[in-house]
Amino acid sequence: MTFASSRLDPVRPSASAWVSQAAKEAQARGEDVIDLGLGEPDFDTPPHIVEAAHQAALSGETRYPPTNGTAAMRQAVIGKLKRDNGLDYSFDQVIISNGAKQVLFNAMMATLEPGDEVLLCAPYFGQYKDIVLILGGTPVALPCPADAGFRLLPDQLAAAINQKTRWIMLNLPSNPAGAVYSDDDLRAIGAVLVQHPNVLVLSDEIYEHILFDGRKFSSFAAANPDLKDRTLTVNGVSKAYAMTGWRIGYGAGPAPLIAAMTKVQSQICSGACSIAQAAATAALNGPQDAVHQFCQAFEARRDLVVDRVGKIKGLTLDPPGGAFYALIGCAELIDAETPDGDTLKDDAEVAAYILKAAGIASVPGSAYGLSPYFRISTAASIEVLDHAMGRLEAAVETLKPRT
Repeated sequence: MTFASSRLDPVRPSASAWVSQAAKEAQARGEDVIDLGLGEPDFDTPPHIVEAAHQAALSGETRYPPTNGTAAMRQAVIGKLKRDNGLDYSFDQVIISNGAKQVLFNAMMATLEPGDEVLLCAPYFGQYKDIVLILGGTPVALPCPADAGFRLLPDQLAAAINQKTRWIMLNLPSNPAGAVYSDDDLRAIGAVLVQHPNVLVLSDEIYEHILFDGRKFSSFAAANPDLKDRTLTVNGVSKAYAMTGWRIGYGAGPAPLIAAMTKVQSQICSGACSIAQAAATAALNGPQDAVHQFCQAFEARRDLVVDRVGKIKGLTLDPPGGAFYALIGCAELIDAETPDGDTLKDDAEVAAYILKAAGIASVPGSAYGLSPYFRISTAASIEVLDHAMGRLEAAVETLKPRT
């Protein structure tokens, strides 16, 4: 007897979650493993946010919330988008979900027909591809290599669009490469999309507040107001506010799309946790000092990793402009020989070697649609990252280069 539907055949579990779980199991067995697989801030949620949840629970906000989100939370999102991004939305244009990933799923579930194509900028967040596959769509990867800054080029987009194209997914800044798009970059992409009125735009802006070197954030819908009525802006509180476990994400877009997504959500769950929504409301409406402090810490960690990787022969790292990952190039390690006499054939084997030899959990670039790379999270502390880079350097030095 089989229990899984055939639609799951091409889908793999989240690579970063699987790697992190494997690392935790190894740690439970007493193995010395540094888990840099999962993108999760190591900071605690700011106290005023926790207190808001406490007060919500005490005051009886413990019943079913509206499927599309509490009025207070949707108002907080509307205020945030106006304040930070110059975007105007109404209540019927906002949905609150159990994390940004559910917003993505709702949108694809609500809109995709079998065979519809969704354009992904490789390297891409792995769940983009899998969500599309689960729902019968066809993911189309558009390679965005390092020499393009890991960014999508307008001519490349124009060549990829056809009658089957339903969505283009953007991630600003991107996971895993940390690529940042300027206003001009986004307008150039928008100029292509204006010519294709049937293509929807999903702009995942979950790392909006994690930008380095004085960069300013540009929201796709703000840069392309003519495309706002077919753009879904996705965001949440997980990364910027150290609230990964609270599971609150949100989407803002045209009312008919939000209505369709709400219909989907009504069949999956009864809405997002009311107490978590109260906490997220406090996050968006309250003081933003912690967000800036977290960003400064992430930038210092980025700097350390860039400096250390730059000194390891055989590895490359283009400094990420945002987010908290390092997508490390390992082309020179392919076909290298390990001390055990094995040959590293691809980036998956490189990541496996790094786990075995250095005790560092990482994710191969193949999980993000671009090889040969491996991704580490730089959301760990300076001390942990410094120790990990020392281990990484020692492990790479023991390899025998290809001849």
